[in-house]
Amino acid sequence: GWELPIWATMLVESCCLAFYTFRLVQAASFSRAEVFWKDAKNLVVMVVVGATIVDMVIFAAMAGSGFGMLALRCTRPLRPLLMVNFAENKQVRRAVRNIRNTLKEIVYALILLFMSIALFSLLALKLFQRRSLFYPDGRPYFRDYFDIYFSLYVLVTTANHPDVMMPAYNDNSLFAIFFVVYTLICLYIFMNIILAVIYFNYRENLKVEVQNMVAVKRDNLSKAFDLLKVREGDNFVITFSRFATLLDKIPPVRSETTKKILWYVLDQNGDNRVDLPDFMYLADLLNVRVIETEESENAFQRVMPGVYNSTISMLIRNMTAHMIFRYVFDLLILINAILIGLDVNEAEWFFLTVFTLEILLKIYTFGFIRFIKQAWNVFDVVIIGSALIGAVYEEIIGTSHENKTMTLDILLVLRVLRLVKLIRNFKKFRGIINTITNLGPSILTFGGVLFAVYYVYAVIGMELFQDKISFFGDHNATVPYCGNPKLRTSAFYATGYCKNNFNDIFSSFVVLFELMVVNQWHILTEGFVHVTSKGARLYFLLFHLSCVVIVLNIFTAFVLEAFILEYTIDKTKLESAVEMKIGEMGLKLGKKPRKGAEDGAADAKVNHSMFHVDSDHNVLEEQTDKPDSARNPNVPDMSGSVHSRFHIVKKRRVEDILVMMFEDELEELEIMALAAANASCTCPCTCGKKQAV
Repeated sequence: GWELPIWATMLVESCCLAFYTFRLVQAASFSRAEVFWKDAKNLVVMVVVGATIVDMVIFAAMAGSGFGMLALRCTRPLRPLLMVNFAENKQVRRAVRNIRNTLKEIVYALILLFMSIALFSLLALKLFQRRSLFYPDGRPYFRDYFDIYFSLYVLVTTANHPDVMMPAYNDNSLFAIFFVVYTLICLYIFMNIILAVIYFNYRENLKVEVQNMVAVKRDNLSKAFDLLKVREGDNFVITFSRFATLLDKIPPVRSETTKKILWYVLDQNGDNRVDLPDFMYLADLLNVRVIETEESENAFQRVMPGVYNSTISMLIRNMTAHMIFRYVFDLLILINAILIGLDVNEAEWFFLTVFTLEILLKIYTFGFIRFIKQAWNVFDVVIIGSALIGAVYEEIIGTSHENKTMTLDILLVLRVLRLVKLIRNFKKFRGIINTITNLGPSILTFGGVLFAVYYVYAVIGMELFQDKISFFGDHNATVPYCGNPKLRTSAFYATGYCKNNFNDIFSSFVVLFELMVVNQWHILTEGFVHVTSKGARLYFLLFHLSCVVIVLNIFTAFVLEAFILEYTIDKTKLESAVEMKIGEMGLKLGKKPRKGAEDGAADAKVNHSMFHVDSDHNVLEEQTDKPDSARNPNVPDMSGSVHSRFHIVKKRRVEDILVMMFEDELEELEIMALAAANASCTCPCTCGKKQAV
């Protein structure tokens, strides 16, 4: 019912090809001819688009002339090449390029693995061929060399262990030695060697990518410095006025105070000027997210200042802003979760009232605007607000007591997710949480690679196995054996796998995901072998190699690197530098003006003593045990004259994580390049400057 007619799919595909052609023409119009034609990405897209057009014409002609059953779309597996070869998918393209370069090295380890399996397969053939052994379902046991090879390969994935061993083990207990030795060598030695080879070579290829990326970035920064520099004595530098003008051109819009914070971070010498080596950090510095929180009167203070600033009101606000307030309500959340787990429903309305009171107190203390800027506060409003609306609705329509408490349980149990923030208070858990958070963009990158692999194999699988297996209901008596009598005695049919087929793209993706998980993948494979031939095993072997052995192992290598970084490095050097400058300037979130700081704003509308920070704020949580930064004579104290406070948010891009991985190696290369350049330097005004790029 979901299948579109041929003309509709052709129309959609033609529109997509027109879009890619337009992008090619656009790229050609903005590039020099020699650059455009030397770019491999453009050539790949042109070849794929041209081949697809020819394929579409041939397919349409055959379908229109009555040969539709023989028509075959050959270019559909090439579609992912169009996806990865445009600038928007540069991270996916980089990952694919690294995988391609890594393949050159791991092929030798794979050959050794296959040779080992071949040797053990030959031994198994000689050991078991003449013993007339059978599997429990009556199939001959280890009679054919290629069947043995496939079974032993599956054993490397542990999917058929110990089933594949049991007929031989039942015949003679000593045969267990063969399978133990094979498993130790091929699974625990060779597979780990392959993982190590993949890890090492992927890291080396990735380092080359990062070095090239950093080199391009530094070259562009050097060109920007040449455009902005002014001469002071024998040196070329950038002044603050030019720096501020530059930041005005770069989104997002930054306040003057934010510009000064960034300036003082770059001005490492405190001489109020930035030279080329300092300027090289600008791109990375702009990627540090500096959040400005303005101290302003909320609606309650404007409407009823007398009540809001009264002694009782101050007591309530100080209590709400205190960390103990958060701990008390986190304890209540835990108690609420325990009672829900014990199915104690009598206290639901009590907790709903208490959590509603918490929200109202926070809105009163911090104001609505600052309140909703906290993601956890928005989460609380959605959950508690939904529970309150649901409870009122149920009271109006008069539903049963069980239905009322069930609605409250579903909504209030989500509040338990706030306990994740308690886990972040423990240093040992923080690395894991930060890894999960910062790996988001990287997971999306590898998700794009996996999608491309899935799509290629799904399209090929649909061409090979479409309509070979169908689903007519679980063990349908009218149409048995998944619509194919060849599956009569198969484990595929016996285990109810009929819905695992390649009849459409969604079902194909589901089957491929099940194959990636590995468990029972040999039963899935044998099902399609039954309805086609033993040659179908090659398709499933190639998918396992490309997806599980290569792509997922490379993803594992990346996760290992990222975890080590997050576990050992809480902040990057620039993040720490920005945080230090904010502290030196007296602008750290939650800090009041220093004693004796010049106010500079006698008519200021904001009283700093009235400024409260939400106890749920992550920055306040991290800084409760940290003293204010020491005064730096080269940095002005702005705690009294500026009515805003600042903090940083650690949200890293994929590029940031990659640079962090190879930070030490990049610094060594930079020092070596600088030393080599200075050795041949003849102009004192540029030595150690331009060459630092």
